[in-house]
Amino acid sequence: MRISLFYPAFNEEANISKAVEIAGSVLGKLLSERKIEDYEIIVIDDGSADRTGTIADKLAGQDQRVKVVHHKINLGYGAALWSGLQAAQYEWVFFTDADLQFSLDEIGKLLEFTNEYKAIIGYRAPRRDSLVRLINAKGWNILNRILFGLKVRDIDCAFKLLDRRLVAELPLETRGATMSAEMLIRLQRKGIRFKEVPVTHLPRTKGRATGARLSVIIRAFRELFALYGKIYLQI
Repeated sequence: MRISLFYPAFNEEANISKAVEIAGSVLGKLLSERKIEDYEIIVIDDGSADRTGTIADKLAGQDQRVKVVHHKINLGYGAALWSGLQAAQYEWVFFTDADLQFSLDEIGKLLEFTNEYKAIIGYRAPRRDSLVRLINAKGWNILNRILFGLKVRDIDCAFKLLDRRLVAELPLETRGATMSAEMLIRLQRKGIRFKEVPVTHLPRTKGRATGARLSVIIRAFRELFALYGKIYLQI
């Protein structure tokens, strides 16, 4: 199997170099062990105002397996995911955040299930976030279960391995923080089974999280209810 790994990144200049280094080390080891046939690493610079894009371009110049996609302005997390899915060229796509809150070597735990499942998704066990973010996440999961019957432990866990060809067929429309939910909702509606795997979650040590910003939350709810209208009410 061949893997396209991508990082959505917004203002991650303190982390992006280390993130790409770790990805190269982990995937290189899997390649040497013949657990994968090839890989690529893609950085999606989502209109960063810092040096994230510049650093990523330098890394791409040093390693032909590293690629960079730039958004001229910040378009949102979902837009970065969309760009990563579009830029990926291999059969399997894996994405995670560039904030170094995951142990990337645990991708091997997901690879074990690729013969049986087309969507292998991590859940943070335990989740190392603030109380406010934990409460928000719990409410988000409950809302998605009520509206769409989506029974997933950790919808927005950024540690997912997916059959790219399958995901490429989905009519994904959201571009904000709702993208992960929409992806899973549409896969579930196609009858795709999920394999959920516990993964280690680490505290953020550098940079600043943006997922809890009010503007991000409002956009996510607006997109979620619009998605409900399109799927069930034909609006």
